[in-house]
Amino acid sequence: MSTWVLLRGLMRESRHWGAFPEQLRRTLPEARVVTLDLPGNGMLNQGRSPVRVAAMAEHCRDSLRALGCEPPYHLLALSLGGMVAVAWEHRYPQEIAAAVLLSTSMRPYNPFYQRLRPANYPALLGMALGRRDPRRDERLILRLTSSGGIEAQSTVLRAWITYARECPVSRANALRQLWAAARFSAPAAPRPGRFLLLAGARDRLVHPDCSAQLARAWNAPLAVHAQAGHDLPLDAADWVAARIRDWVATGIPA
Repeated sequence: MSTWVLLRGLMRESRHWGAFPEQLRRTLPEARVVTLDLPGNGMLNQGRSPVRVAAMAEHCRDSLRALGCEPPYHLLALSLGGMVAVAWEHRYPQEIAAAVLLSTSMRPYNPFYQRLRPANYPALLGMALGRRDPRRDERLILRLTSSGGIEAQSTVLRAWITYARECPVSRANALRQLWAAARFSAPAAPRPGRFLLLAGARDRLVHPDCSAQLARAWNAPLAVHAQAGHDLPLDAADWVAARIRDWVATGIPA
């Protein structure tokens, strides 16, 4: 049985996957699907977020062993989670059978103005430094990460507001995660055949060219959804599950 480990991004937690973990279980019925929170997020929001992506990977390794999950692992990682996946594979290549990276970016392959689109700087800076308001903040995050629109995603927005109130991410932890992401630089290209990259053409937060540049540099397969935004499992869950199923069918390592 393969183990698929799902890693979310900046200031997000396991519940932000919504129904996707169960959909992945149906798509890969022989797989074990595990969702993890990064330190400082979700059920770990009282902890301190590391300022190094490599330390986040170490925490994930410890969490899986505590759950009785032994490697090798398959990773499904979104945004900052994608950096964690790359750092993990570089440090412990024998532990990672394969990884799917969603809407991610990283130095030295992607310039800063593509990794975080400049039009979003004022809003994100205001959210980071201003008084926390879950309703306002989650509306902004949804607008930036989904192409579906606020009204179309009203149920999702209500859930996200609830998560933010129940497990708030402190300003200090948010800044630590931003610092870790900004400083992270990808190591040498990973082993061939281990990574699949997926992106949304309507990503308002991270330019989809970031995934394309990584795919070219690593000689890795890439698929881009024409209508989806940054949060691919939210905007195009069926498509993401199908791309993973098809990739697994090509014979990636078990």
